[in-house]
Amino acid sequence: MQVFEEVLLWVANNIFNEVAILIGLITATGLILLRKPLEDVISGALRATIGIYVLFIGVNVFVGGLVAFQTIVAGAFDLAPPTATASMADFLVDQGSTIALIITVGFFFHALAVRVFRLKYIYLTGHLMFWMSVVVTAALVQGFGDMSQWTLVLLGSAIVATYWTLQPMYMAPLMRKVIGSDQWAYGHTSSSAAWLAGKIGPAFGNKEEHDTEKLHLPKKLSFFKDVNVSTALVIGIIMLLAMAAVAIRGNTELLAEQAAAYSATINPWVWGVVSALRFAAGIAILLFGVRMFLAEIVPAFKGVSERLIPGSAPALDCPTVFPFAPTAVMVGFLSSTIVFLVLMGVFAAAGWFVLVPPMIMLFFPGGAAGVFGNAVAGWRGAAVGGAINGLFLAFGQWAMWGMLSDTAPELATLADPDWYLMVWLILMVAEPFTLQALLGWGALAFILVAGAFYLRDRREVLVIPETETAAAAAELTTRPDEELLPPKIPADSSS
Repeated sequence: MQVFEEVLLWVANNIFNEVAILIGLITATGLILLRKPLEDVISGALRATIGIYVLFIGVNVFVGGLVAFQTIVAGAFDLAPPTATASMADFLVDQGSTIALIITVGFFFHALAVRVFRLKYIYLTGHLMFWMSVVVTAALVQGFGDMSQWTLVLLGSAIVATYWTLQPMYMAPLMRKVIGSDQWAYGHTSSSAAWLAGKIGPAFGNKEEHDTEKLHLPKKLSFFKDVNVSTALVIGIIMLLAMAAVAIRGNTELLAEQAAAYSATINPWVWGVVSALRFAAGIAILLFGVRMFLAEIVPAFKGVSERLIPGSAPALDCPTVFPFAPTAVMVGFLSSTIVFLVLMGVFAAAGWFVLVPPMIMLFFPGGAAGVFGNAVAGWRGAAVGGAINGLFLAFGQWAMWGMLSDTAPELATLADPDWYLMVWLILMVAEPFTLQALLGWGALAFILVAGAFYLRDRREVLVIPETETAAAAAELTTRPDEELLPPKIPADSSS
């Protein structure tokens, strides 16, 4: 038994926690199943792996700026993060091996479910497999207390496997609107915000009139169509304004400290400009890495789809949608940030909770929600999607900090929207009569009733009046699926 556990731990730590290795192995497996020559297998697997590392390099370039920006914004509002009696570091030490086992066993359950029930999507966002396993473990320990390790592993594995199986499925119709095909799915823990953006967005506009990538700007502002230029300018302005607010409060030491972390000799204001430029450069690198690994894994996965798990497709990280609407990414990010900062001020003024601006979560889930909102409603939908993400992160952080007070409360400040929902659902079952659980049950009841009315109304719409001609009846009842075109990934992020 100990040897078996050690094997599972090794797989979790060296494959699932190393996304590039996981993607490279999947690509190589697909090419082998397609019986490609050895040189094609090696080159394809390496290009996919390198593409992931290029993506991560881009992320590292601008995440450093986001973390600094987060510190500057917190300083501008003169806020200190909340304190906790338990820490995530201690929780990871106590439950680290359990979490690793949940990742490995959960992925086996997930792949088995897709194969046995002839489902479609294989979840391959490795780092989020880790984080969702952490969230589920923390919620189970918080809600149900001590249980044996293997009880926790099996229960946690069943929960994460169910999530990894269902999440790409309910996002699939909207994903087709974004990428124009079904060749890969959306595998990210921001799916709830992205789904709501796609469903609520149409109430505010339509893509044909308001597409972010086809905005008509005055000639003097046409340079904003280049996403690299617009990103650098917008982020630069926001950064400098936040720095000015910090300086007005007299906290110039904070500015000097952040600048010194980049270079001991740089002027803080010059550092602010450099940070914006590095942010834009990081986005450009990220988009290049996304195109590079997609160009390899999408065709290679046909081998898995044809020979190993028939009809399957990969579910991949949120940056895979960014190249299809890079301007919408920025709209979603800015909308998400503005909504969160407004709520941060409201919460502080009301004395409710000290929110910590999670800039990474405001960017990635906010940008992705912007893309899905744009797919159905143009820039207005992108703004709505970002706002939804900002609401999720603010109210979710406030609620989840207390909900995980005895395990890993810091997860509240690191969370994507789906994390909050997962914790809420588990604790609703574990503690069904608390105020937060009752609110959850009420929300779930509302969703079920609204869904029932929606389905009833939809069936009524599909009823064919007797007076209609056969041709009209056929037109009313025929609902052809969208033509699944091959993905057309823009060659230039400035399009």
